[in-house]
Amino acid sequence: MSEDSDLTEIADLLDDAYARDILATASIEPMSANELSNQCDASLPTVYRRIERLEENDLLVVEQQLDPDGHHYKTYETRLEAVNIRLEDGTYTVEITRTEKSVADRFSTLVEEI
Repeated sequence: MSEDSDLTEIADLLDDAYARDILATASIEPMSANELSNQCDASLPTVYRRIERLEENDLLVVEQQLDPDGHHYKTYETRLEAVNIRLEDGTYTVEITRTEKSVADRFSTLVEEI
């Protein structure tokens, strides 16, 4: 994917009310898809579609959680910190700032990929 198409996709996501609500809600604390569905007043399929697009653009980070009863589920946390748009000499420059993943998060991702 080119940088222009990445920026277009992110702009489309930020134009989507559900995606914005998910990002805002998950920026407070990590939440499961069910919790996001309830908090954002969106259907679960809608939340999952937005989560997929947000993950593809590295705006959400996913982490596997274990329940005491042995079940597992995913939680989602916002990585987006800022979007800065500059217009200079007829050219737009867009900078996207994301939170850094912790060492534990990077290790978890590595283990999950194996």
